Amino acid sequence: MPLSSKKIPLRVVIYPKDVENITGRSDRTARRLLQNIRNALGKSSSSFVTVQEFSDFYGIAEELIYEFLKD
Repeated sequence: MPLSSKKIPLRVVIYPKDVENITGRSDRTARRLLQNIRNALGKSSSSFVTVQEFSDFYGIAEELIYEFLKD
């Protein structure tokens, strides 16, 4: 019996390697981009950044981001 009819996403959290693949930037820059989001949202430096937060902050569609996460 399914818990809900909503499709479960591949994952919710985005990592620096994902940001590298999406933007073509270096590891250091990818980490800085995620830290920019944490700072803007008032999160601690150890907090996770979600795909939705990344999408909203940089204006990239969530569906497009999930295409990169499938690899």
